[in-house]
Amino acid sequence: MPQGDKSKYTTKQKRKAEHIEEGFEKKGVPQKEAERRAWATVNKQEGGGKKGGAGRSDSSPRSKAARKDSARRASRTRASNKHGAGGARSRRLAKT
Repeated sequence: MPQGDKSKYTTKQKRKAEHIEEGFEKKGVPQKEAERRAWATVNKQEGGGKKGGAGRSDSSPRSKAARKDSARRASRTRASNKHGAGGARSRRLAKT
């Protein structure tokens, strides 16, 4: 995709950029600068055009129950590792 190609943007993003550009032109910004600013604004707000490829699915965030379960398991792990490797034996050796 050559630089400046807008084919990877959604129609909604294109409409949004056009509307923003018109707003800048009403304020007296030159057309080319208004277009540049409009696309920069769309990129900042929406992260650029459509992304493809592996690992780019539109998956929803983890559920509250999944986060809670993960936190509970992490807490148990921290509690069991509190005294370091070896547990009671390493504490006895440290006393002598």
